[in-house]
Amino acid sequence: MTRIRSVALLFLTAFTVARGSSAQTPARDPSARLREVLPSNVAQRVLARIADARAHQLPATALENRALKFAAKGVAPTDIERSVNEQADRMEMARAALASGRGSTPSGDEIEAGAEAIRKGVDGAAESLLAKSSPSGRSLAIPLFVIGSLTDRGLSSNEALQRVLARLKARASDSDLESMPGELPSQADAGQARAANNSGRNGAHGRPAGAGPPVSAGPPAGVPANGGSKSNPGQSHRPPPHK
Repeated sequence: MTRIRSVALLFLTAFTVARGSSAQTPARDPSARLREVLPSNVAQRVLARIADARAHQLPATALENRALKFAAKGVAPTDIERSVNEQADRMEMARAALASGRGSTPSGDEIEAGAEAIRKGVDGAAESLLAKSSPSGRSLAIPLFVIGSLTDRGLSSNEALQRVLARLKARASDSDLESMPGELPSQADAGQARAANNSGRNGAHGRPAGAGPPVSAGPPAGVPANGGSKSNPGQSHRPPPHK
């Protein structure tokens, strides 16, 4: 028993030392990384916007990560700058909407989720209603992300909001909310289902039964559009001008 305790103490000591060493190793400054991956003039403007967001208690780290992620994907620097500016604007809109509905300052996670929902078409009024109607003390980060995911599945922002609100009033957990998008078909699947349904109603050619054979929109396959006739000798063969 004494030997087991000694081994356990040894492992615990080693873990504590390793953890302390890693904690003392500073993380690489995102600002320095942005200066490396962006042209100096663009980096200066992007960092200034991020600093302004931080000064206004917006989740500036999310903006840094956004810029670094797009840079890693090879997005043009000017497009990265525009994306950071637009996301910062959405964060300001989300914070104002959530604070108006709840009467208190939203957390950084809620602001970030609200900005993403706005990017997907959810307006500030809907976010204010969510904040006002949700149970007191409930974080709105997951509900907002779910609303955005539901719009990705083809629901309108209002319908997505109402569905999430109904679950919140029923005291659904965050994991229950996160399962909601999976309960709906994707937009591609829904489109295929509608097409198959229309085909079943209208017949093999997508036309109502009894409507006669479909009218061909062009010549049969393998036949040139001009029916194989030769061009008029009097016509000019000069290529059209470039547009």
